[in-house]
Amino acid sequence: MEATTILPILKKKLAFLSGGKDRRSGLILTIPLSSDQTSMEELSATLDYLLSIPSEKCKARGFTVIVDGRKSQWNTVKTVVLMLQNVIPPEVSLVCVVKPDEFWDKKVTHFCFWKEKDRLGFEVILVSANKLTRYIEPCQLTDDFGGSLDYDHIDWLNKRLVFEKFTKESTSLLDELSIINDADKSSSVDKDKSADCALLPSFDPETVLQTGPAWCPMEEELLAQPQVMKLLDSLREQYTRYQELCRQRNKRTQLDEIHAKVMQVVTWLQGPGSELLKTQQTIGDSMRSAQALQQKHEEIESQHSEWFAVYVELNQQIAALLSTGEEEEVAELKALQQQLSDVCYRQAAQLESRQNVLQAAQGFHTTTQELSQQLDGLLGMLCADVAPADGASIQQNLKLLEEKLQTVEAGLASLRQKGALLLEQMCSQPSWPLEETESPTTEQQDSVQHIQSVMEDMQLRKQRCEDMVDVRRLKMLQMVQLFKCEEDALQAVEWLGELLDALLKTHVRLGDDSQETRTMLDKHRKFVDVAQSTYDYGRQLLQATVVLCQSLRCTTRSSGDTLPRLNRVWKQFSVSAEERQQRLELALNFHTAAERVLQQERVEAESLDEVDSLGKTLLDRLTMPVIFPDGSEQFFGSPGDTAAAAEGVRERLLLVEERRLQLQEARLHNDGDEGEEEVLNGQDARLDVIGEELNEKEDQDEEEEDAGQRGEDLERATQDC
Repeated sequence: MEATTILPILKKKLAFLSGGKDRRSGLILTIPLSSDQTSMEELSATLDYLLSIPSEKCKARGFTVIVDGRKSQWNTVKTVVLMLQNVIPPEVSLVCVVKPDEFWDKKVTHFCFWKEKDRLGFEVILVSANKLTRYIEPCQLTDDFGGSLDYDHIDWLNKRLVFEKFTKESTSLLDELSIINDADKSSSVDKDKSADCALLPSFDPETVLQTGPAWCPMEEELLAQPQVMKLLDSLREQYTRYQELCRQRNKRTQLDEIHAKVMQVVTWLQGPGSELLKTQQTIGDSMRSAQALQQKHEEIESQHSEWFAVYVELNQQIAALLSTGEEEEVAELKALQQQLSDVCYRQAAQLESRQNVLQAAQGFHTTTQELSQQLDGLLGMLCADVAPADGASIQQNLKLLEEKLQTVEAGLASLRQKGALLLEQMCSQPSWPLEETESPTTEQQDSVQHIQSVMEDMQLRKQRCEDMVDVRRLKMLQMVQLFKCEEDALQAVEWLGELLDALLKTHVRLGDDSQETRTMLDKHRKFVDVAQSTYDYGRQLLQATVVLCQSLRCTTRSSGDTLPRLNRVWKQFSVSAEERQQRLELALNFHTAAERVLQQERVEAESLDEVDSLGKTLLDRLTMPVIFPDGSEQFFGSPGDTAAAAEGVRERLLLVEERRLQLQEARLHNDGDEGEEEVLNGQDARLDVIGEELNEKEDQDEEEEDAGQRGEDLERATQDC
């Protein structure tokens, strides 16, 4: 029985030999019953086929049958077990019925297999899947029963089909080769019998011989290996005889065929082969067309390869015959060999030259396409609007633009190089025989013009892109300058704000004398000049941004709020600087008048009153805040700094008042005792007034200092929050 006759049944896997063995080295036959109704006829056919595989010696060791009834009914299991006595009673030594986890009802399992052992001829046991290892080693069980034995039913079935096919083909081939070899013995060996070579076997002997060693039988099929080896030995013997017969026949016909084959090769190469090459002179106008020409050339090469193979074969045959041939045959064979070699080498040179031209053309067209894509990418980048967020992105875009331009330049240089190579290859093609030499074809002239035209066109495109790159580079540099001006303008605003902050917080002292005050006034003017320069610098930068924006035709940028900020800070600084200058000038006038009064021997009362008036005005000025154009107020320095400056003014006022008293005492001396009492009373009254004023000023300064300290504490607490 062959597997092909019951292949649909075998595919159902009603039973199988997994290759596992029981503890007595008997083969394990597994019958996996399913929930569907099992056909006993199909199961019987499957068992008949499986039991025909092992040898008699293997069968003598007995079988262990595993009936997997976990998915089936009890009646089906019982029927299968009873059927085994009709199918394989002598070979079955043990039947293991694998019961389900929920055992069948007792009313249907009253049938006791162990009581029927004598009638059945084998032992039947009911066992659960997890206890099956008591009778069979786990390594001999498949994974269906918790074992580790690998079994692939489809793979097993395919190997059986290969084995049976090999056996059938090898037996048939062996018979055919025997008939052919025996028939050749009875016939006389002469030239008229060369037609016997048409007697060919139905199967390829090489294929059949390769199938035998390549087939790897499973363990239960190893007993068939002697049969395979015997067939292979017989087949090799007959095939060797067949090969020897063919060699003898070929030797008889080879000499007659060489001349005809040589002339056939020469005729084709000089005729159709040459015409095919002569019609292929173009190089295409694109990479796709060049690839099509390359494919066509490969087809031509393929056709030539067949004839070149014939040439190689003929050359080998001629070389073999030259060593054993007669003198006349040797001369003729040498002439044929020389003629064949000349034609083949000339044609091979033409093919190689054409191949070099096509390869150079493909390289040229590929580079042309890549360069065109690079130019398109560069042009697309140049045509796109430039709207970067900052100067760094502009620098990056400019770098990318330069890199793309360098890539284009490198691509154009490569194109020129490959174009020159292609022209050189076209001009260096070997010529045809003198009688066939013709002037350059129109296709060749058109190809040369096309190559030159492509290189010129790419040069023009590259030049146009370079011009556009120059324009774009200038625009990008202007944008970089625009961002730089905006950044510097913001920096100027910050600088001016820092100068204003320094002016209000640190420029509080008024000097202890006229010299120091004059020096501070000069430094203040220089400080204002620095601020003026910073403001002018910021204005110039903003004016430059306006010009650049107009040149770049860009919309209003974020720098539009920089000018109001700059003007606002400058106005605050101007007001603060003006106030500071007025205070210094007032202090200078005060110290100058006070020093003049203190240094002169004779002083008018009006001068003393003027000093008092200037001092009081200056003290009042120190207590006033700076009022900015937006209505906000700001004091110079801290209350402590203001109090220290006021204290210096008050000390100078006390000195002036002492000078007044000295002058009054001098006049009192001159006027006598009558006016002395009046003067003393006036002096006491004036000192009391000055003392009260000084006390009021001190109290006011202390209140301001306390208010300032509370403000600083509140601000610090706010920052902490």
